[in-house]
Amino acid sequence: MSNRAALVAVLTAFAVGLLSSLAVRPAPKATGGEQSQGTSSIRWRLPVAFATNLPALGDNSVYVAERVEALSAGRFRIEIFEPGELVPAFSIVDAVQEKKVPAGYTWLGYDQGKLPASVLFGAVPFGLEPWAFSSWWYEGGGRELAEEIYRPQGLHILLCGLIGPETAGWFREPLRSPKDFEGLKIRFAGLGGKAVQRLGASVTLLPGGEIFQALERGAIDATEFSLPIVDSQLGFNRVASYNYFPGWHQPFTAFHMVIGLDEWNGLGDSEKAILETACTAGVTRNLARAEAIQAPVLAKYESQGITTEVLSAEILDALAEASNEVLASEARADPDFARVLASQKTFQRSYARWKNIAYPSVR
Repeated sequence: MSNRAALVAVLTAFAVGLLSSLAVRPAPKATGGEQSQGTSSIRWRLPVAFATNLPALGDNSVYVAERVEALSAGRFRIEIFEPGELVPAFSIVDAVQEKKVPAGYTWLGYDQGKLPASVLFGAVPFGLEPWAFSSWWYEGGGRELAEEIYRPQGLHILLCGLIGPETAGWFREPLRSPKDFEGLKIRFAGLGGKAVQRLGASVTLLPGGEIFQALERGAIDATEFSLPIVDSQLGFNRVASYNYFPGWHQPFTAFHMVIGLDEWNGLGDSEKAILETACTAGVTRNLARAEAIQAPVLAKYESQGITTEVLSAEILDALAEASNEVLASEARADPDFARVLASQKTFQRSYARWKNIAYPSVR
C-alpha cells in the first residue's frame, strides 16, 4: 500500500469512529431553553412580574439570575423577560403550570382566586415582619407547607426575594376616618384589598405599569403598590398628594421563584443547590437594599408638596378588625389557608416572646 493510500485508510477509520461516538451521544433536553448533563449548559427563560428597572421590587430577579450564572461558572443561565413579554404579569404561575416556561419570578398573592392559601406566602395584613417571615419560612415550617401545597399543582417553590412594608397608599384626598373608604375607588391587591372592601371601597387590581394612567384619568381615586422609591419612580406622587403609612396590609412582601416540578426534578443536585443558594442570597440582599434606599425618598417629599401621614388609631383599628374578619372567612372556606394561617399565627406568638424583650426602642 502506498503512503497516500495508507493515510486515506487511517483518516477514514478515524471519521467512522467519530461518527459512531456521536451517534450514541444523548441529545440535550429542551426546557424553555436547553438542558443537558455534565459540563453542558442549562438555559431557562424566566418571565418576571415586576419591571427590572424598579429598585428592590424588580431588580432582585436580575441579581438572582447573575448569581446563578456565576455560581455555575456559566453552565446555568437564566434569561429574564419583562412583564408582558412572554406572558401577562398576573399569569406567570399559569405559564409554568402549562409548561410554556420552566420557571417564573412573581408575587404569589396574584393567584389567590385559584389557590387561596397562596396569598399567605406573599403578604398578610398585620402579619409577620420581614425578618420574622423569613424565620418562619426557613425554620418554622413555612417552606415545607408551601412545597406540600404546591406539589399537587405540579410546581416547586423557592423563596427568592423579600422586602419590608409598602406604603399604605396614595390618595387624592386625606383620610380622616374609616368612613372615608366608603365609595373610594382604589387599586389594591391581596387580602388587604378584601379588607378595604369591607369598609366600603371599590377595589380593582392593576399591573404596576397601568396605575399612573388610571390615577391621572380619575379612573381610581387612590392606590397602593410598593415601596416609596418604587411608587415615586412610577409617578404616583405627581397625581396624588397624600401618602399614608404604615403598610398595614403588607408588613412583609415575599417573592418566589416558581419552577415546574418536572423541571426541578430533572435538575442535578448541584443545579438545585445553585438555585437555592442564589435565591437565599436574593432574600438577604433584597431586604437590605429595600431598607437602605427609602429614607432619602421620603426626605424629598416635603419639598414636592407631598403630605406624608400616619394613619390614625381609629382607622388602623377599623382596618385590623376588617382584616381579621377576612382572614377568618378565608380560613373557614379553605383548609390549606387555615393550616398556613395557623402556622404563621403560632410562630408569631412564639417569636413575640423574644422580640418584645430583645430589641431596644429608639432613644
